[in-house]
Amino acid sequence: MARIAGVNLPNNKRIEIALGYLYGIGLPLAQKVLAQTKIDPNIRTADLTEEQVNRLREFIEKTYKVEGDLRREVMMNIRRMREIGSYRGSRHAKHLPVRGQRTKTNSRTVRGNVRRTMGSGRKPAAQKT
Repeated sequence: MARIAGVNLPNNKRIEIALGYLYGIGLPLAQKVLAQTKIDPNIRTADLTEEQVNRLREFIEKTYKVEGDLRREVMMNIRRMREIGSYRGSRHAKHLPVRGQRTKTNSRTVRGNVRRTMGSGRKPAAQKT
């Protein structure tokens, strides 16, 4: 079982897909990392040698910000926006869409405005009232 940046990667998946389980690494970045470390992207995680896992772990931890460090940085950026009173910070604070999406029809459940159709709350006809 490969463990990188405190995350256990699934054994039965290809390493290219398994690297996506790390916060901050998607498919394109995983492909780039595997190309630079000269590891076959089609190999399963369980089939990696210890040397390949160590090479991968060192490269990722040295080159990229992943998992805890990245999460902390994102949270600090959001906190900074809220403290300076920016528009984006106020949208984050209210749990509303930040990037200009409409809110009349989408994000209704986030706002607590759940509209239902006429028959959605009805009891079955056989049930006593």
